[in-house]
Amino acid sequence: MEWITDPQAWIALATLTVLEIVLGIDNIIFISILSGKLPQEQRARGRRLGLAAAMGMRLVLLASLQWLAHLSTELFVVLGHPVTARDIILFGGGLFLLAKATYEIHHNLEGSEQAMEGRQRAVVSFGAVIAQIMVLDIVFSLDSVITAIGMAEHLAVMMAAVVIAVGVMMAAANPIAEFVEAHPTVKMLALAFLLLVGMALVADGVGQHIPKGYLYFAMAFSVLVEMLNLRADARRTTLPVQLRRRMAPEPKH
Repeated sequence: MEWITDPQAWIALATLTVLEIVLGIDNIIFISILSGKLPQEQRARGRRLGLAAAMGMRLVLLASLQWLAHLSTELFVVLGHPVTARDIILFGGGLFLLAKATYEIHHNLEGSEQAMEGRQRAVVSFGAVIAQIMVLDIVFSLDSVITAIGMAEHLAVMMAAVVIAVGVMMAAANPIAEFVEAHPTVKMLALAFLLLVGMALVADGVGQHIPKGYLYFAMAFSVLVEMLNLRADARRTTLPVQLRRRMAPEPKH
C-alpha cells in the first residue's frame, strides 16, 4: 500500500479514472440500446448488471496481467501482418458490433408500422440481453485494461480507477438511457457511433490503428450538432404556443 503516499500514484488514479469514463461511453450507449428492448421494469436492472459485468471483467483482466501479456504474442501471419490473440478478439468484437448496430438501424428504419409508432415493442429475454452485453464487455474491457496498464504502475491504482469509473457510469446510465429512448434521432446517432466504434475495432484487429482522439472528436462534434437540432426543434414547438397566447383576446371583466 505504499502507493497511497505517492503523489504520482494519485495523479495516475485521477487521470486513469477520467480515461476509463471516456472509454466507457460507448459501452454505456450499447448497454442503453440493448436494455431498451427489455420490459420497462427490467431495464434499470439490466443496465446495472451490464455495468457490473463490465467492472468484473476489467478487474479479472487486471488481475491476469501475465495472461494479458500472452495476448500480444504472434500466433500466425496473414498477408505479412502478424496476428495475435488481441487482434482476433478486437476483429471479432468489431464485426459483432457492426452487425448488431446495422440490425438495430434496420429495425428502427424498416420495422413494422406498429413498431414505428411505438405501439408494439419486441421484447427479448433478460438473459439474452445480458449475454450480448457480456460479449461486448470483453472487447471494451480489453481496450480499457490495456490503457490502464500503460498509464499506471500499481495494480491497486488500476483497480481503484476502474471501480470509481464504473460507479460514475452507473449513476449516469439511467439518465443517458432515458434521454436516448425519448429522442429517436439521438438513438440513431448512438447507433451510428456504434458503427464507428465497430469499424475502428475491425481496423485495429487487422493492424490499422485509428487514434481514439479522431473518433471522440467526431462523436463530440456530432453530439453538438444534434443538441443544436434538438434546441431548434424545441423552439419551433414552443414558439407557436407563445404566439397564440400573445394573440389571444384579453378576458373581459
